[in-house]
Parts: sequence; structure tokens; C-alpha cells
Amino acid sequence: MKWIFEQESINWNELSNLYKIAPLGDKRPEDLKIAFSNSMYKCFVFDDEVLVGVGRALADGIDCSYLCDVAVHPKYHGLGLGKAIISKLKELSAGHKKILLYANPGTEDFYKKLGFKRLNTAMAIFQNQAQALANGLINET
Repeated sequence: MKWIFEQESINWNELSNLYKIAPLGDKRPEDLKIAFSNSMYKCFVFDDEVLVGVGRALADGIDCSYLCDVAVHPKYHGLGLGKAIISKLKELSAGHKKILLYANPGTEDFYKKLGFKRLNTAMAIFQNQAQALANGLINET
């Protein structure tokens, strides 16, 4: 596996496809380029020339680092790649007062094993609130 921590050589269409099959949703290549450009930390994992894993962190350099958009190709699930990406992003974020992440429902136990704890006060506004509610990402209480 080859790890890259910059984005100059990234094929954004390939990354968009990875998010579709991971599955983490339909993310447009041009939107991904903007999101990764605005992220302090990023890692791309390749098996030969194939993009098989990715993650990024929005960070301010001192207080808060937010890990997001971690995706692993389905053929590579169960091999520890997701854990390795999260661990690398945590390492890159060391020194921040808090490291946060947003987890899809059902993945909480995975992140607990990596040292994360559930927040009691997290709040969110989604562009599509009804869909977020239907998917179990938020609740009315």
C-alpha cells in the first residue's frame, strides 16, 4: 500500500467513485477537490495505482481537528485500513485540544475501539434535515 498526504496527483473522479461504492454517498468531484483543499490533513491510500482508502481532517492547528470523509473500498473492508486511516489522522491531529468525528449510525463501536467517546452536546444542521432524520443521523430531541 502506498500512502500519499497531498492532493496534487489525485484523480477527483476516482475519489468520487470511491465514495459511491464505499458507500458514503454521491459526492461530486469538484466538491471533493474543494473540501480536500480546505482540509489541513488528508491521506490517500493506493494499492498499486488504485485508490482504496481516504480520509481528511479539518483542523485549526491548536484547538479542534474534525476527522471526516473516511472511506474504504469494499474489497478492502475488514483488513484494518479504516482503522489505519483514522489512526494516521489522529496522529496528524496530535496537539489539538479535541479531535472530533462524525460517525454513521451503526459505526459507533468501531470508533469507541479507537478511543472516541460519544458527545453529549453535539448538535447539527443538515442541508436536508428530513433526510438526516430519516437516516438516523439526527433526532428531534
